[in-house]
Amino acid sequence: MQRRIASLFAGSAITAVSALGLAGATAVTAAPAAQSLPFPTPLARILHNAHFASPPTTAQCEAALHIACYSPAQFQQAYDLAPLYQQGDNGAGETIVIVDSFGFQNIQSELATFDKGFGLPAPPSFKIIRPAGKVPAFDPTKRPQMVGWAQETSLDVEYSHAIAPGANILLVETPVPETLGTHGFPQIVKAENYVIDHHLGTVISQSFAAPEAGFPSAASIMGLRSAYVNASKNGVTVLAGTGDAGATGAKTLTPQGFAATFFLHRVSDWPATDPLVTAMGGTQLHLDATGNRFEPDTVWNDTPLFNSPAASSGGLSSVFPRPAYQNGVAGAVGNWRGNPDISMSAAVDGSALVFLDAEAAQGPAGYYLIGGTSEATPEFAGIVAIADQVAGHGLGLINPALYQMEAAHDPGIVDVTGGTNTVTFPQGGSEHTVRGWDAVNGYDLSSGVGTIDAAQFVPELVAAVDGSH
Repeated sequence: MQRRIASLFAGSAITAVSALGLAGATAVTAAPAAQSLPFPTPLARILHNAHFASPPTTAQCEAALHIACYSPAQFQQAYDLAPLYQQGDNGAGETIVIVDSFGFQNIQSELATFDKGFGLPAPPSFKIIRPAGKVPAFDPTKRPQMVGWAQETSLDVEYSHAIAPGANILLVETPVPETLGTHGFPQIVKAENYVIDHHLGTVISQSFAAPEAGFPSAASIMGLRSAYVNASKNGVTVLAGTGDAGATGAKTLTPQGFAATFFLHRVSDWPATDPLVTAMGGTQLHLDATGNRFEPDTVWNDTPLFNSPAASSGGLSSVFPRPAYQNGVAGAVGNWRGNPDISMSAAVDGSALVFLDAEAAQGPAGYYLIGGTSEATPEFAGIVAIADQVAGHGLGLINPALYQMEAAHDPGIVDVTGGTNTVTFPQGGSEHTVRGWDAVNGYDLSSGVGTIDAAQFVPELVAAVDGSH
C-alpha cells in the first residue's frame, strides 16, 4: 500500500479530493468563509481526474494509478455471495431505501450504463420519491454541493444494487442540503418517517454524518431521532456510515462543502452513534482479479493518500450511553455507545468502480474510483435486503443479533485484526495526530465486530434475530 500511495503522489495528473464533505488535499487548505457544523456531509471519497471510459481491470488501475480498483463481481466473490445467489437469495421482493439530499436527475440512466458495463440485471423496480418537498433543479453553479450529492447518489444506488441485484431500489431525495445548522435534518426525518409509515422498504441506507461535538447540545440530537424510533417499532433496519476522518471529524467546511478544519481530538459522528442505528465502518480489501483475497481485510486508512484524515471513523459517543447489546464488549466501549458495529469495503486503494455521467463527474463520463464508509453502507444494505428475503420479513434493529453472533464466534462474522483509524495530518501550519484505535482480536473501535462471509452470515443473522440461533 505504501508503494502505491507514494507513486500516486509522485504523479501530477491525479488530485485526491473527497466527493464533497470530509477532506481532500486541496480542501484542507481552503480558507474562504468556513461554515460551522453540525450538519451531515456525504461520506464518499473520489479520485478526480482518475477515470476510465470502460470498466478497467484491477491490473489496469494499478498500472495507471498505482492503486487497486474492484468490480461488482470481485466484491460478490470477496463476500461469498454466490451460494446465496444460486439458491435465489439476491434481495428479490425486498426494497432498499437510499436517502440523499438532492439525489441526481440522471441516476436512472447512470445505473443502466453501470449495469451494462458490468453485466448486471436491471433492478426489478427503481423509483424516486420526494416526500419532504420539491428538489431544485441540478445547478452546480448556484448549489455547488449538488455535485457531491450526485456522486454520493451514484455510489449508493450502484453498489446497493451490485450486492443485491434482485432487490427493488427506492431513492428518497430531500430538497434541503445539510449546510446551515441542523435545518436540513428535519427534511430527512420527515422523508424517512414517510417511508416507514407507508411500509415502503425494510432497510434504510444513510451515507451522511456529522460530529456529535458540533451539535449545540445533546438535546438537539435527541430531537432528531423520531425516524429511528419509528423504524425500531416497525421492523426496519437503519444503517449509517461512521464517517471518513478516522478518529476525528470535520469541524468546519468551506462553502463548497469540503472540510476546512478538523477537530484535534477524538470525536464520533451521528447518526452512526445512535443505538437504534447500525454503524458501518470501513475496511480495505486485498483482492486478486477474480475477487479472492491474497491478504486479510484491514481497517481502511488512506490518510497518506489524501494528506488529510481519510480513514474509517469510530470511537465512543459523547451523547449515548452503552446500550445493553454492547454489554459483552464493555471492556472496549466502557460506559458509552461504541461504533462501528460492523464493517465493509471503503478504501480508495481498493476502490469501487462507479459510473458517473458528465454532469455528476463535472468532467468526462466514465468509471471513477470511489470509496468511503458511504460505500460500506449501501453494500451492507444489500446484505440486509438478502437477509430480509430469507427471513420473509424485515429484521429491524439487528445490533443485538450482531453482538450475539460475535460472542458465539459465528463463522459468518470475520474478525478484522489489522490496521488502525489513527490519523496524522497538517493543519494550521503544524502536524497533528488524533490517536484512534487499532484493530485487535474481537470487537474494536475501528472495525466493530469485523466484516462478513455472506453465505454464512445471512442465515446466522436471520436465526439470531428470529430466536432460533
